[in-house]
This record gives sequence, structure tokens and C-alpha cells, in this order.
Amino acid sequence: MLPFTYILLICILGSVPSLATAAFNLSLPHQHPDPESVVQDVQRSLNVSISRRQTLSVTAKDQCRTGNPIDDCWRCDPNWHNNRQRLADCSIGFAQGTLGGKGGRIYTVTDSSDNDPADPKPGTLRYAVIQDEPLWIVFSTNTVIKLKHELIFNSYKTVDGRGANVQITGNGCITLQYVSHVIIHNIHVHHCKPSGHTNIASSPTHVGYRGKSDGDGISIFGSQKIWIDHCSLSYCTDGLVDAIMGSTGITISNSYFSHHDEVMLLGHDDKYLPDSGMQVTIAFNHFGEGLVQRMPRCRRGYIHVVNNDFTAWEMYAIGGSGNPTINSQGNRYTAPTDPSAKEVTKRVDTDEKDWTGWNWRTEGDIMVNGAYFVPSGAGMSAVYSKASSVEPKSAALIQQLTLNAGVFGDPREETGSFTYPGDSGTSNTGNGRSGDDGDYFGMIFGSGAPPPPPSTSRASIFLSLLIILILCSVTNQGALFSLLLL
Repeated sequence: MLPFTYILLICILGSVPSLATAAFNLSLPHQHPDPESVVQDVQRSLNVSISRRQTLSVTAKDQCRTGNPIDDCWRCDPNWHNNRQRLADCSIGFAQGTLGGKGGRIYTVTDSSDNDPADPKPGTLRYAVIQDEPLWIVFSTNTVIKLKHELIFNSYKTVDGRGANVQITGNGCITLQYVSHVIIHNIHVHHCKPSGHTNIASSPTHVGYRGKSDGDGISIFGSQKIWIDHCSLSYCTDGLVDAIMGSTGITISNSYFSHHDEVMLLGHDDKYLPDSGMQVTIAFNHFGEGLVQRMPRCRRGYIHVVNNDFTAWEMYAIGGSGNPTINSQGNRYTAPTDPSAKEVTKRVDTDEKDWTGWNWRTEGDIMVNGAYFVPSGAGMSAVYSKASSVEPKSAALIQQLTLNAGVFGDPREETGSFTYPGDSGTSNTGNGRSGDDGDYFGMIFGSGAPPPPPSTSRASIFLSLLIILILCSVTNQGALFSLLLL
């Protein structure tokens, strides 16, 4: 019996890591069990919007539809201001389903002051964002809100800056900590500085002491279902957007980033395992003038970077460590003139022998002025497990999709001397196949798509458990030797 006991123990011990991994990978609230299906949904919505635009007259196109599925969802309604909460139905990617303040009452900010973060006045933005109830927050007029300390949100809030020029600046800026279902739309966030060591209200009934903040524009900490759309962010002390400590279900879309060093951090630390469940969609953004690095810089998790326009960086655009999955699709990367900074990607503080297995894929991206993306792992093959099973064939429509990135009506600074006549530049097209003209992003469905391979971790779990059950059954019945004789 002793040898069979050893076999049983080996099977049990062999299954423990897989079981732990499987259990852990689904541990975060709002973490999607199948990120590939989310990626496919994004591409499907793009195809639908672009196809609809192609069928309209020139006049109708100029007035409304751009092919951007988020904007086309609400901007084509001339009475959108009478139904502001429709915006909540327009999110895509991992934040799809984010409610914000949908279903709640409309709260109008009439007071731009921020005199007492521990006891904010009714009418102020701070008073609104700490309430326990869902609120859809709008602004009575153009306003500049200079924060005294970080602005701490409660769950189920939408800050909707449409129809006004709204600027948030000053000390601390926006903090989303242990909350869910927050939408921030059409807001300027700039010149944010560290602050703290004071009492700040986070709900109508809770005031707590806060240490010093980092000076992020928007800090997402242990939060889920967060959608940042049509914001303009610049000139902050730390990151423009940071998402850490088990945050997931995030979409950052249609925003304009400029004049900053470390733009976006996704993930707290290489060793912080909960960030393995982080899922972020970065779509239709313009990474513009005066940027240096981290667009984003990823630790762990699954990051879908789709149809963005990268027109400037000094060091690199996309970086990472801790084995994140990075799925880059249909972006335009314009490299700087510096010959040593042409690479889009950077594996941070990691030897090549350690990152060759990381799943970083470029597909349908356009490379301009010598830019190049270094893929790795499953991203090197046409058949892969973690990256997408769709195939964008080009980023020819990128200028159209990012035309209104940032706060609506903002002026755009010119960067560089490059022109982009449609398909100019080098395009990375995955496995090299191309779709027909009706399939604007080379979408492949059904039998045409390379199917994701079966999950080896799940298969090993099943086999290990099956062996354990068989051995236990045979041992308990005392029939093992009989079976061997047969």
C-alpha cells in the first residue's frame, strides 16, 4: 500500500498549485472570467459603428457619427442633455456595465469652493461625491475647482462635465479607493500635487485621517467598474492615472494625455498577486505632446490597448514587469526622432530570459518614423492563449476614432511634422491574413478565427482530481492488486 500512498500524495500535491491559481484568478470582484470575449465585444462594437457610418451621407457623417462606438452611442441624439444618463449604457471593454449614478437623481454643482474637506457644503462637488446614494453630478456653469485635499469618492457616482468647462486641480485630486461603479466624463484634471495629513470625509457619516497622497490625477485603489472617458489630463506630480491594489474592470477611453513623465501605472508591485486579476481597456485615447513614458506601465493583469494614437514619447510607450498580458491592437505608434527611443515596448528591470514567455502581442498596429514593437511569448505565434482571437488589419481609421479625444472642444497642440494619409507607416498584421473591405478591423468569427487552446491549468486540475478519485476508490475497495494482475 505504501507506494500507492506515495502516488496519491504526489497527485494531491501536484494539483494544489493549479487549484490555488484557478481559485485566485477569479478572486477579484467584477473580474471577467473570459477576457478574450471582452476583447471580441470591443472589436464587434467598432465594426458596427464604422459600418453604420459608411452607410450615411457625407452631411450626416460630419454632423454626428465618427465610427467611435462610445460617442456614436449618445452624441447622435440632439436632445442628449435631456437624457444624460444614457451615457452609462455606452461603455465598452472591461468597464462595460459600469452604472455610475444611473438611476439616481441629478445633482448640480453650484459652488466651486472646497473650504472644508471634513465637512463639505451642499452645492459643492465634494459634498456630492461622498453621498451614499447614486448621483449623476452635473455643473451649472464653467468652473475651476481648486481642491484643498484629495477628493475621495463614494460608489455609484457619475461626474458629467458635458455642457461646461470643468477643471479639477490643486491638492490631491481624485481618489477612488475601495469603491465601484464610478464614471468620470469630460473633465480637465491638471496640476495635481501631493497633500494630506488631515481629516477628510469619505461618506456622510465617516471622516478619517489621511496620510500624504502622491499627487496623482486620478488614483484608483482597490476599486472596480471604473470608467474614465473624454478627460484631459496633464501636469501632475505622480501619475495621471494610477490603478493599483486589486483594481479591475476599468476602461480609460477617449482621453487626451499630455505634458507628463510617468503617465499611467497599472499594478502595485510585481509581487502583489491580486493585481493578476486586473483587467483594463485603453481605447481611443490620444497620447500627445510632452509625454515621456508609461502609456501604460503594467504589472500583472490583462491590458487591452486598442485604437489609440501615440504621437509622442521620450523613453517608451508601453512597459511592464511581473508578466502582464499586453494585447495591442490597431494603434498608431509614432516614434520620436531620437534613434535610441524607437522601441514602443520596454520590459522594466527584467532579463530577456525571464520575459521571453510573457504574452505581449501587436496586431494591426501602424508603426511610424521607425517605431517597432517587440512581441513575446504567445504573441509570437498565430495561435495563442491569452491574447485576442480577433485580427485588426490596420489602424487606418485611427485619426477618425480619436478625433474628439479629451474634453470636447479643447484645442489640440500640433506635434511633429508627420502626416498620416490613411495606411501610412508599417502595419503589424498578426498572422498576415487580411479580411475583405467590409470587415473594417479584420474581424474573424466562427471557424475563421484561431480558437483559443484549452486551458492547461484546468485540464491538469481535472486529471489530477480524476486520478485521486480512482486511487481512493480502488484503495478503499482493496481491489488494487486484482487490477494489477489483470
